[in-house]
Amino acid sequence: MNPNKKKIKVLQYGFGPIGQETVRAVLKKEGLELIGVVDISPKLVGKDVGEILGEKRLGISVKQSLAEALNGQKADIALHTTTSFVKSVKPQLEELIRAGINVVSSTEELLIPHLQSPGEAKEIDELAKAYNVTILGTGVNPGFVMDTLPLFLSSTCLDVKKIEARREVDAGTRRLPLQKKVGAGLDVDDFKKLAKEKKLGHIGLIESIALIAEGLGWKLDDIQESVEPVVADKNYKTKYLEVQKGQAAGLKHVAKGFKNKEELIHLDLRMYVGAKEPYDYIHIIGTPEIKCKFEGGIAGDQATVASLINSIPRVLKASPGLVTMYKLPVPYALINANVL
Repeated sequence: MNPNKKKIKVLQYGFGPIGQETVRAVLKKEGLELIGVVDISPKLVGKDVGEILGEKRLGISVKQSLAEALNGQKADIALHTTTSFVKSVKPQLEELIRAGINVVSSTEELLIPHLQSPGEAKEIDELAKAYNVTILGTGVNPGFVMDTLPLFLSSTCLDVKKIEARREVDAGTRRLPLQKKVGAGLDVDDFKKLAKEKKLGHIGLIESIALIAEGLGWKLDDIQESVEPVVADKNYKTKYLEVQKGQAAGLKHVAKGFKNKEELIHLDLRMYVGAKEPYDYIHIIGTPEIKCKFEGGIAGDQATVASLINSIPRVLKASPGLVTMYKLPVPYALINANVL
């Protein structure tokens, strides 16, 4: 450890379940220093961060505004964990950019922001370049398992004809917001109605399709997706809710990327309460053919937190503007920020 090395000053923006776990991790990392936390929840504002985490007082309380949280200090990076959509987080990102703060965000659409919000993405990119800061959207999925990881594995292929990825996740082990997002405990008719209205489902699967395609230089003609319920075969009880036999235990969400009516990318995500053998599986049809299976799957919430924190050094060294995972160096674990 270099005693003269300045610590990386970290601001946490959004203090829900993922934000809280991110702060726990920041506090344990050598070379990182938490300087403030922003959240608008009346249940959190004004309370000591340590006490909210069930630990000793830190002397840092949750603030409702960025200015209050900074209190005259300068943050090097913000770990941003609020909502899923570019249009919703744009004002938050602009505020952080104008404060001269680099951002790593878990906002799913930010993985490939120009896919669904090209105008907003252009404005964010231009503002970030003007203020010389970098903005990255990442996470475990989207951000790694079904997009960045297949691209990384393709580095050993001479050619790639098709990429398939499948992920089976036991939603019963995950946080309540995710269980609700996948429709666990809903009657099947209610599930289908909400899915049709796009009020439930996984956010980011079509962004994963786009990331793979852009990384490989494929110009897709069409991206299609479908969401169906996985029906419970018996009664289940999680820490947060109950699922009766015949109700939706979760979802099967499929996204496909096409060029000239040929399917080049197929992503199959199944997140439901009661999944007996979770796993992640990637199949690259090419030369050579690659099949890779992760027994038990990659732990979602922990991996999301890790993805955010481990992206810090890459973002701090990146060119300003909106960046994407495939344009940055290969990710790796940040064990000690003092060595950067």
